[in-house]
Amino acid sequence: MANTFLLEIGTEELPADFVRSALQQLERRVRTDLKELRLDHGHLSVTGTPRRLLVQISDLIDSQPDLEEDRKGPPVSQALVEGQPGPAAIGFAKRCGVDPAQLESRDTPKGPCLFARVCTPGQRSSVLLQDFIPQWIDCLQGRRFMRWGSGEQRFSRPVRWLVALLGEDLIPVTLHCSDPIVRSGRQSRGHRLHDSLAQLNSADELPGLLAEAGVMVDRDQRSELIRRSIAAEAVACGGEADCPDSLFQELVDLVEAPLVLKGEIADRYLDLPPEVIVTVMQSHQRYVPLRQPKATADPLQLEARNVLRSDFLLVGNGLQDASETIVSGNQRVLSARLADAEFFLNVDRRQPSEQRREELDRVTFAEGLGSLLDRTERISWMLDQLVQLLRSSDSLAEHARRAARLCKNDLVSQMVGEFPELQGLMGGKYLLEEGEHRDVALAVAEHYQPAGAGDAPPCSDAGALLALAERLELLLSIFSKGQRPTGSSDPYALRRAGNGIVQILWDRGWRLPLQTLLARASSHWSGLFPAFQFDPASLAEDLGQLLCQRMVSQFEEDGFPADLVQAVSGAGVSSSRLLEDPVDARVRLLLLRDLRTGGRLQAVQAVVQRASKLAEKGNLDTTQLDAEPVIDASLFDSPSETDLLKQLQTLSPLAQACDYEGLASELQGAARALEAFFDGENSVMVMTDNDAVRRNRLNLLGVLRNQASVLARFENIQA
Repeated sequence: MANTFLLEIGTEELPADFVRSALQQLERRVRTDLKELRLDHGHLSVTGTPRRLLVQISDLIDSQPDLEEDRKGPPVSQALVEGQPGPAAIGFAKRCGVDPAQLESRDTPKGPCLFARVCTPGQRSSVLLQDFIPQWIDCLQGRRFMRWGSGEQRFSRPVRWLVALLGEDLIPVTLHCSDPIVRSGRQSRGHRLHDSLAQLNSADELPGLLAEAGVMVDRDQRSELIRRSIAAEAVACGGEADCPDSLFQELVDLVEAPLVLKGEIADRYLDLPPEVIVTVMQSHQRYVPLRQPKATADPLQLEARNVLRSDFLLVGNGLQDASETIVSGNQRVLSARLADAEFFLNVDRRQPSEQRREELDRVTFAEGLGSLLDRTERISWMLDQLVQLLRSSDSLAEHARRAARLCKNDLVSQMVGEFPELQGLMGGKYLLEEGEHRDVALAVAEHYQPAGAGDAPPCSDAGALLALAERLELLLSIFSKGQRPTGSSDPYALRRAGNGIVQILWDRGWRLPLQTLLARASSHWSGLFPAFQFDPASLAEDLGQLLCQRMVSQFEEDGFPADLVQAVSGAGVSSSRLLEDPVDARVRLLLLRDLRTGGRLQAVQAVVQRASKLAEKGNLDTTQLDAEPVIDASLFDSPSETDLLKQLQTLSPLAQACDYEGLASELQGAARALEAFFDGENSVMVMTDNDAVRRNRLNLLGVLRNQASVLARFENIQA
């Protein structure tokens, strides 16, 4: 027999992020346990709303099948006495619950041993589930778990009811540690604003009863309804919905009866910057702003009128009849929030940004690292080094230096104090409004970019310079204290800072000698913080290792094949090469990917690997790219040696100039010369008995290997 199994964990309103996580955790755990319990079943569905987590399994068998297994016992030589079961055999049979006469002798790699065939009767599914349901509840993990009443039960929010049915049978489950104690029953609960549900007679009834009580329990259905409704309302309003996926997923898990409604922003608040309104709506109120079609994106925009429509969307959880009341209440809340933002903006405008700089000295950056003003000075020093090493133009340097001086001033503003998500952005807007050059204001607005995975780097040169300086200062200062990111612990987001440095350099194509910069900066930092007593060389090395790791990580995140990533930045590639020009590694990686896509990489790889295997038997320096000093043409006794030397002479200037396109092309041409060298009618024996000739031929192959290594470590590439 097979029946539908139903488990409903009813709670007070759960946080949206926990709902998503709990559904995934619960499905994995239930599937795993049912498999281990040998309980075959049909479709398994795990879904939920803010008030319930629901597991429904079709065609779950009523009981386990009997389990028959062979258990290995003691060796026959020890177990049998004169052909009869001895104490060892009798004890083994007793442990297995069989008669000693039923034991069988079988050959094993260690000799004949006794075996017992044991049959374990299957248990009823309801009995097994009775024990496992509390474990499923207790296994769920999340942040900010709580206890309630005087009980010891822990969960994201108090558990208020349980429904556990197998077909028409109630599975008795008790949460003894809950207060009050929760026992499973047949009574579920509908939407808060609907009447109570009737008692369930079977596990199949609940979805239909919940639908009648205003609960759309299926998460996928809610998601699709909300998505379609938002799109339709946006079109009807003549706007474009600004609903990032993170907000959308949260909206799905905030409601049981989704109802997309339209509200209105009071006209006066459209004079606020658009990012302020969007932040209030999305982060604080979970509303969906509507953007003007084809509005020009400008981070320094001071007013929202040309960017946002006065309409906005919200996802309600109430009754259709109460729509006007819901909209009115939400509009009042939004107006109050925006009135606060308007007040903060007006207060900030009374104080020039230059004056706020003095207040930075009263705010500690981090223990032992001084104030935010001290940090600003270090950022300015770092920016000066970048300007020198990158040979920036005078106008770019002037704007970037001015931006570095002012970049943290908005951290002590009223607006950023209330809305920290707007740091940098508000600073840039204030500066433009005060008459600073647009390039200065834009650099300040952009210097936190990229803020995370998928975020775009700064679009201006001054912004990119300042963003680099800010991240390098952070790495140097925190590393100077002796703190490093470990495992999942990275409180200062140092890995993200490293990723940002790499992304910015790649985006701008700037050939920045990071190793030189880190050595110079580490020495300067040792003078700034003598109390930390660190070795500048070790600090520079540690920072270099972090940045190399971030390059590899970013390559993989960008979707490059793992073996090609290893070819340009893995084993055999010195960290100094990566750090002296981070852009170079990406250029080579892109070329290798193009070669593979075009079907040309295999030919190049075959040439290099064949030469490299034999070249390892020689002792040629791996930096030797020119054949002339290490090849004696007078020792040649075959035209194939002469042809190979000519090929090396063609490759040499390309390798020394790092002309990767030309090098890859000529390496393909070297295939013919190498084939003649190894296999043609004029082929030679490389490992000849003549020491001088052998060394000469190994050097030919070694130079070819070295020239190819300028492009990539081909031994790291999969065939």
